[in-house]
Amino acid sequence: MVQSTSDASVDFVLEQIETMVASEGGTLGTPSLDGNSLKIEYTPGVNEECPECVPSLDMVKQFLTASLGIHAPHVTDIEVS
Repeated sequence: MVQSTSDASVDFVLEQIETMVASEGGTLGTPSLDGNSLKIEYTPGVNEECPECVPSLDMVKQFLTASLGIHAPHVTDIEVS
């Protein structure tokens, strides 16, 4: 389970994204939330039967950007590494 931040709406989004990436063996690291800036590490999983099913780093950033835009629009700077 991804570590909580000080913002419940951000936590909600991170939990949803974590569920998605975990289904393919991926993980999210400890988030860093500073004002409107969110930084988080993503470790992709491995799915030998369906490698294209594993979200890429860019896909995770897109999912985070879209979801945060809805649930936590104050977070405008998103860094996924």
